[in-house]
Amino acid sequence: MPRCPALFIAAPSSGEGKTTVTAALARLHVREGRRARVFKCGPDFLDPQIHAFASGQPCHTLDLGMCGERDAAWRLAAAADDADLILIEGVMGLFDGQPSGADIARRFGVPVLAVINAAAMAQTFGAIAHGLATFQPGLPFSGVLANHVGSAGHGELLRESLPAGMRFYGAIPKDADAALPERHLGLLQAGEITDLGARLERIAGHLAATSTVELPPAVDFADVAPPAIPPLLAGIRIAIARDAAFGFIYPANLDCLRALGARLEFFSPVAGDELPDCDALWLPGGYPELHAANLASRRSLWQALAAHVAAGRPLLAECGGMMCLFETLRDKTGQSHPLGGLLPGEVILQNRLAALGTQVVELPEGRFSGHTFHYSKALTPLLPLAQATPLAGRPRNKAGEAVYRVSRLTASYLHFYFPSNPQGAARLFSR
Repeated sequence: MPRCPALFIAAPSSGEGKTTVTAALARLHVREGRRARVFKCGPDFLDPQIHAFASGQPCHTLDLGMCGERDAAWRLAAAADDADLILIEGVMGLFDGQPSGADIARRFGVPVLAVINAAAMAQTFGAIAHGLATFQPGLPFSGVLANHVGSAGHGELLRESLPAGMRFYGAIPKDADAALPERHLGLLQAGEITDLGARLERIAGHLAATSTVELPPAVDFADVAPPAIPPLLAGIRIAIARDAAFGFIYPANLDCLRALGARLEFFSPVAGDELPDCDALWLPGGYPELHAANLASRRSLWQALAAHVAAGRPLLAECGGMMCLFETLRDKTGQSHPLGGLLPGEVILQNRLAALGTQVVELPEGRFSGHTFHYSKALTPLLPLAQATPLAGRPRNKAGEAVYRVSRLTASYLHFYFPSNPQGAARLFSR
């Protein structure tokens, strides 16, 4: 049974500093010569980029709904086999969602460290800490860390407010220079934050003065073997767009394609790369709206994609990747950009959230789980091949995402999680 020190980093809500603290903790322990593996709860592409940068290791997703319990179990077991520390960042508030971060911490016995933004509170800090620790029975609650603290005296006041016996991990002072910049979908991508290393080093320096520098107790993880994946894509070359406009890629999806035997070729539409010689193509999500003028000028690329589809070769376009394949994309300023033209219609950016949540969809290739998170809407005469539905326990008063198909082109706002159906993924990309 693999054993490894582990902590689950949680908070009362989003915006308390979980991501910054988790990444800085990883950087702190790497600085101490330890091998840290970081996981992120819930579907997310941005926070894992920060954690991968901080730890020097891929950051995988843990989600009992989208990914499944067995997927989480074998990934944790594999990490425990070769890491000195496992850090798991929660999602939203500790008890938010069905299943929640608390469910993951309880299922795998990982002690919870709650980060609380204490900038505008005193004794209420203790009340929140008490509530987090006792709200649900059986939660392996470890203690609290105060974030955005104003002074040493403020930190002492917070410590004194805690219930007897609750561990106080310490306090992190306010430090605007260390804050991670954000935009409408969350944090900036790691590659866009030019001084990310310096920012994480500043927070790691603050953490070095707290007890988080000590390794937490070891956790026993069940010895679960990874799934056996047959090489159904052996000899298949898959071209994958990957740059600032197409950066929303689960590392587990790449691992799955490689396990299937595919050879992956990455290219950058933003940089002007031509489409590589390939049997199949994947346009993942990202921020095409921020690079729309640039992408509109890549006419030879869109012509190559049209020829690829006309030849009956597979193309999967997810969210931002799909947005680029419509005739036009209208940005928030109202300007329209002519894009791929492989799908009829227009995509319109808006200021309010259009969809968010984990969903499942039945395709001819099989059942896939995934998630959606976007601010745009697509206006198209195309009829969907299939309609996704929210996962069990999610609100069902809204229709799930449409999945469109034209020849071997499959397009949707849904981000597919390939390990939910490796054989189905092979069928999506197979000729």
